[in-house]
Amino acid sequence: QAQLVESGGGSVESGGSLRLSCAARGIPFNTYCLGWSRQTPAKEREGLATIDSDGTTLYIGSAKGRFTISRDNAKNTVYLQLSNLNAGDSAMYVCAAARHCHALGHTPHRGQGTQVTVSS
Repeated sequence: QAQLVESGGGSVESGGSLRLSCAARGIPFNTYCLGWSRQTPAKEREGLATIDSDGTTLYIGSAKGRFTISRDNAKNTVYLQLSNLNAGDSAMYVCAAARHCHALGHTPHRGQGTQVTVSS
């Protein structure tokens, strides 16, 4: 049974940083593409970053220049470092895993999310 569990969210002031973690089990982690997205009740899910099995990274939209995705295959964990946060970054952050990066949008392997709240 595949399971992804996020942690590291919380409340932070504008300009602050957070490091999110996503621990995975039940999937061949080393061979999978991993990604982070975020969602609020008012907006559709927004893809942020992906990291492929070979370490290739891709950043999307507002994640460029402020967020950093990384992975530790020994720990079956993917990270998302958030920097220079602003109120617009407040959302539920969710990790996902798929055999190929282009499949992340509809993969069943997705966590429950960790909430990030940024106060101005």
